[in-house]
Amino acid sequence: MESHLAESVRAALAQLPDLPDGFDAGAVEVEFQTPNDASHGDLATNVALQLARPLKRAPRQIAEGIVAHWTPDPARVEAVEVAGPGFINVRFASAHLAEGLAQILDAGADWGRTDTHADETALVEYVSANPTGPLTVGHGRNAVLGDTLANLLAWTGYGVTREYYFNDAGRQMRVLGESVRARYQAAVRPDTPTKEIEGGVVVPESFPEDGYRGAYITDIARALADGHGDALLDAPDEAPFTAAARDAIFAEIEATLARLGVRMDEQFNERTLYESGAVWEVVDRLKEAGLAYERDGATWFKTSALGKTEATREGGEEGKDVVLVKSSGEPTYRLPDIAYHLDKLGRGFSLVLDVFGADHIATYPDVVRGVEALGADAGKIDVVVYQFVTLVRGGEPVKMSTRKANYVTLDELMDEVGADVVRFFFLMRSPNTHLDFDLDLAKEASDKNPVFYLQYAHARIASIERKAEETGLVAEGGADLGLLTHASEEALVKTLLQFPDEVRAAAEARAPHRLASVYLRDVATAFNAFYRDCRIVGEAPDLAAARLSLARAARTTLANGLAVLGISAPDRM
Repeated sequence: MESHLAESVRAALAQLPDLPDGFDAGAVEVEFQTPNDASHGDLATNVALQLARPLKRAPRQIAEGIVAHWTPDPARVEAVEVAGPGFINVRFASAHLAEGLAQILDAGADWGRTDTHADETALVEYVSANPTGPLTVGHGRNAVLGDTLANLLAWTGYGVTREYYFNDAGRQMRVLGESVRARYQAAVRPDTPTKEIEGGVVVPESFPEDGYRGAYITDIARALADGHGDALLDAPDEAPFTAAARDAIFAEIEATLARLGVRMDEQFNERTLYESGAVWEVVDRLKEAGLAYERDGATWFKTSALGKTEATREGGEEGKDVVLVKSSGEPTYRLPDIAYHLDKLGRGFSLVLDVFGADHIATYPDVVRGVEALGADAGKIDVVVYQFVTLVRGGEPVKMSTRKANYVTLDELMDEVGADVVRFFFLMRSPNTHLDFDLDLAKEASDKNPVFYLQYAHARIASIERKAEETGLVAEGGADLGLLTHASEEALVKTLLQFPDEVRAAAEARAPHRLASVYLRDVATAFNAFYRDCRIVGEAPDLAAARLSLARAARTTLANGLAVLGISAPDRM
């Protein structure tokens, strides 16, 4: 509906007299929003106010001109009005509501899907935790946000590929292997000498500095001892211990993601970028372009020549250049990531979407600069940066346990509040805001809990349908939907009809919280008002059938919306 109205507004704009030379009415962005006050209509746009400067006219004059030349479809629009300084309000026709409701019922599980981006493809990279330990609460927000963004893109027509990028080589993996080896030695030789490290933790004497302390390391070591006895004591290096840790940790990560309802289509190993030479090719190409140079034994990326104005911690020319390869020969994060993004774009995706934590906020712009400098279309790259999570109980930050070192695992959080609640709470705030995860609210088993509020509404409708069926009342598509004229009925239909536009808007803005915390709550609230005001069982058969159809449409919308969020829609609670 909104896209249809926007096209109508642009067509009317094109007919206004004395438009400035070069003004392209077809390129004007027209957005509609639902007014807070229902007396102002069903949708409203402020496009006339936005055009006041380029058209050099009073906003109200522009709005009146648009309305004068606007010929909306009378089957969809009952009235168009100019209000205030230049707002344009639209009122739906009753026939549009009945027709729209019928479309919801016909679409069923596909209600809300659009083909806005049909024939386009998107690669969404998220989670991307290296196999050095269990997924933590911080990883959880990344996983849920990325998975839901992928869902939203798919619902707007993209062919979506979900990719997990990881590195199972390098120093951190060596330290992981050395940590397991030390614990293995202690497992097969109880008299292994020990030492005390920071925090009073007792570890085998061979335990590496900055080793991984979690209980999962001991578990992996014991499994090796059970399977191999002391045969690995004379292993020439840490390779078998690293491999065992990698496999065990990846298995745990995959199990955690599955429990959370997160699936990946592909995995990409950073090591392949070194094996193919792609990483060092980036350095060579940047040097050829005069954008990389050697200094103090390190290789620097001349980001100062690419418009970077802020100083970096590394220093460099005017403090704006960044290190690509350290003097030790070890690449920094930026270098393999430039190569990785060149690979992504080389695979032909229309959109390359990254989900990063706030610790990447200073580095990813350099990656984009590098990609663009090497001739790839960096405009296809989009990055969602999310802020971190604090668990809160009784208004105070808490740790749920220290069972696996000094962090809370995602599994522990799901153990306490459940996967549905975890997903919803990670989505209920804008990604760019810090999230206080209120454990007290998350454990509240009532409609005070925002996810239960939605699920209770869905379960209530399922209960109504069961009771209606027991009385012999059914609505199989022949109901007279024109009978739905009560204010609460019309308000609910209007809310339901917004769903495809809400999905599209959440996808385009990379903002699933708009669906989770605003729109679906509005659906549940509108249904509860309808349920309060409009009886179904016991009414005249024709009206009861129409109202049952409306209830079913509301259940469909709630179920589909929850599906986009990756949350279950129970029939009973």
